[in-house]
Amino acid sequence: MERRDGDALVLFGATGDLCYRKIYPALFQLVRRNVLNVPVIGVARQGWKIEQLTARVRESLKAFVPDADEAAVARLVALLRYVDGDYNNRATFEALRKSLGNAQRPLHYLAIPPSMFPVVIEHLSATSAGPGARVVVEKPFGRDLASARRLNQTLHKHFPESDIFRIDHYLGKEAVQNLLYFRFANSFLEPVWNRNFIASVQITMAESLGVAGRGKFYDETGAIRDVIQNHLLQIVALLTMEPPVNAEGESLRDEKVKLLKAVRVATPAELVRGQFKGYREEPGVAKDSTVETYAALVLHIDSWRWSGVPVYLRAGKRLPVTATEVVVEFRPPPANVFGDQAPEQPNHARFRVGPDVAIALGANTKKPGPVMTGRDVELYVAQQQGDDMDAYEVLISAALVGDTSHFAREDEVEAAWRIVDPLLNLSTPSIEYLPGSWGPKQADDLIKGACVWHNPGAKPQDWTRSCGRGQPEHGAGRG
Repeated sequence: MERRDGDALVLFGATGDLCYRKIYPALFQLVRRNVLNVPVIGVARQGWKIEQLTARVRESLKAFVPDADEAAVARLVALLRYVDGDYNNRATFEALRKSLGNAQRPLHYLAIPPSMFPVVIEHLSATSAGPGARVVVEKPFGRDLASARRLNQTLHKHFPESDIFRIDHYLGKEAVQNLLYFRFANSFLEPVWNRNFIASVQITMAESLGVAGRGKFYDETGAIRDVIQNHLLQIVALLTMEPPVNAEGESLRDEKVKLLKAVRVATPAELVRGQFKGYREEPGVAKDSTVETYAALVLHIDSWRWSGVPVYLRAGKRLPVTATEVVVEFRPPPANVFGDQAPEQPNHARFRVGPDVAIALGANTKKPGPVMTGRDVELYVAQQQGDDMDAYEVLISAALVGDTSHFAREDEVEAAWRIVDPLLNLSTPSIEYLPGSWGPKQADDLIKGACVWHNPGAKPQDWTRSCGRGQPEHGAGRG
């Protein structure tokens, strides 16, 4: 990959919550590791001067990097500049152009509401702050397929696709990247990673917290828009895509797009929407809200490799644990050698994506004793407490050098919206479920045959029924 290092970082929304919680701590770590040494220009409408921005950055580091050493903090502060003004006012962007000085390849980070993206992009182009620049766009990237297409059209009026970085922090997570690496760096997986050996794929993103004071935002979003359209579909793509030619950005993204285009458009009949009891009492939430805080659905991939293998997705708030986990269940052996003493569970591969990280393979071994009875065990390939680097560190450093591999391309975003578009804006009410439960019982009916949801935190031996039993025989077509 040819490096195109940026020579300035512009933060629109510099006084906002995202910069405070995520971006400033990430910038500090990049400075500490000598990765960031270009001017950092904050832009906002607060009536501030550089002194207030500096104080805000220091407050952020005190809150989120309590062991930050003062020498590195001082180096970050020395990079800071500030432009105050209204995004609707061209004078703000004239002042930005002046603050950029001789910078020819600035990276503009839009940490602002999506409604302001077109305004800022138009002004960047009109004031010559755009040529040679790159732009980072925060999610949500549109609210549906139509709005995503409109936003892409606006961006492409002023920036080529290679200079647009649509950020999804999940793509910067070490565990998600490790999932991709594990798939394609190990030869033992490829022969069985297909419909002949795999019975089902399950992906669960559970959160024990509710909307955490963001009721107004969440009531306009819901679980499908918030995490399924982006985070979970990204995991689906990495799990099931064909091998890329190489690890560079475009080769990787080509295969993800091909996979997402092969996913059948989801239907409301294969969706269960839930809302935790008490959600409507949250501040900012409508008293008659039908927005889902839980969603479970079945996807089908119409490809040679995956035809007939159901992909089950589930995401929800106020569930028993906070964890994101993938379970790939293999079909049972073709012959039952041990009769009634056969193992209860088929083999599986388990990927814990967060908050801790694990890759494990499920197998069956004999219990000690004279009888040929088995027990389920897991062989850990990798296990650690969490990501070594914050996702925003990974993504900002990649955008600064023009590495597109961790970012979503135009056709990738639109392909993902296409899958879930029929599930948006449904008028049917969400099913109420109790906080601390695993969501509506109706979600159990989505899983066909003898399969059940595999709950993160439960031991494999507690998975009382397997997806491997009652499925089509090896080589069978789609049912």
